[in-house]
Amino acid sequence: MNFDSAINAHAQWKTKFRTAIAAETAVDLATIGKDNCCDLGKWLYGEGEKLYGSRPEYIALKEKHRIFHAEAAKIAVLINDKRYKEAEAAMGSNLPYGNASLSVVSAISAIKKIL
Repeated sequence: MNFDSAINAHAQWKTKFRTAIAAETAVDLATIGKDNCCDLGKWLYGEGEKLYGSRPEYIALKEKHRIFHAEAAKIAVLINDKRYKEAEAAMGSNLPYGNASLSVVSAISAIKKIL
């Protein structure tokens, strides 16, 4: 698993959302809302679980990753409902999406240090 790529991919969601807002285009809610579709999610539910499933860092990452995708899905719903100003506002600092994004990046960094 390339954890640096995973950090970058999850950080890029805000940019993807802002691009969709600017273009007023829909995003793929079905994929965004699932925590097992991205490369990190596939690793978490596959090889990562087999190798590190009992480690506290793994357990924390899996939960924070799930929460991140749940919060990202909320932004996707706003975008797809054409509630662009609300979507943009929901990505602000100290709000659930931003906090989830920071938490997942922190958890990825933590597991990267031990593996």
